[in-house]
Amino acid sequence: MLTVKSAKIKLLLCCCIALTVILLASRASTFTAWANSSLQPYSGTRKGYAIVMNTWKRYDLLKQSIVHYSSCPGLDSIHIVWSEPDPPSASLSAFLQRAIQSNSKDGRKVKLKFNINKEDSLNNRFKEIKDLETDAVFSIDDDVIFPCSSVEFAFNVWQSAPDTMVGFVPRVHWVDSLHSDNYRYGGWWSVWWMGTYSMVLSKAAFFHKKYFSLYTNEMPASIRDYITKRRNCEDIAMSFLVANATGAPPIWVKGKIFEIGSTGISSLGGHNEKRSECVNRFVAEYGRMPLVSTSVKAVDSRSIWFW
Repeated sequence: MLTVKSAKIKLLLCCCIALTVILLASRASTFTAWANSSLQPYSGTRKGYAIVMNTWKRYDLLKQSIVHYSSCPGLDSIHIVWSEPDPPSASLSAFLQRAIQSNSKDGRKVKLKFNINKEDSLNNRFKEIKDLETDAVFSIDDDVIFPCSSVEFAFNVWQSAPDTMVGFVPRVHWVDSLHSDNYRYGGWWSVWWMGTYSMVLSKAAFFHKKYFSLYTNEMPASIRDYITKRRNCEDIAMSFLVANATGAPPIWVKGKIFEIGSTGISSLGGHNEKRSECVNRFVAEYGRMPLVSTSVKAVDSRSIWFW
């Protein structure tokens, strides 16, 4: 009797193992097919991507970020958005140039440029860059770092949908339950709780360079003025702009984020209330709510053993 039971248990275990192998094989083939069909190299004429990095008097953070990102294989150029009253020092520029040269691989020559602005405005990070040689832009703050593998994966995702925003930091909006004609802005915990998002923040996001021109030349000037005065919400404005142009939601890419700077304005009291004010102001400017909610998340299955 014990022998029969033992044989049955062994048979059941063998069946479970076989089923697991079949499921893994089917998952692998599904991923391979998806990777081969959806993430084909972008057919545009511009290859690689440019990093546009926003900074402000945090030279140690800037150095650390440039040293890291200059080793990413798909990088073509780095443009530092400089809005300080004094120009970058010769020593800072020399350090960054040396770092880029030493970290660039496979014979690449990553270009470095400071985009100097006379006015201190958050709109500067989206000014049109005339000599930008890539279609893809990776907008990033100087105090956040993502592994190059995550950046390259996000770039591949963007290649499959080059008109939309593809980023690592999702946010959400919803209709105010007390005032149906108003909207509320929600941070990460709101995204986690609701399971949806409608924005990805430009502190870490890919988008097409054409949106620089649209932001600077075609977006209502009243929105840019509002952002300059409030010193907030330029990232929400860019999400509105792209959603209004495409009628499509952004794409959230899962990635490990390393915060290397001090706590930002999001930790200050009333942050979400101020951001909600921006959302409602922009809705009034556009005459409608262009943001589109979604629950899609792009995950690089090569970084997990089972999914």
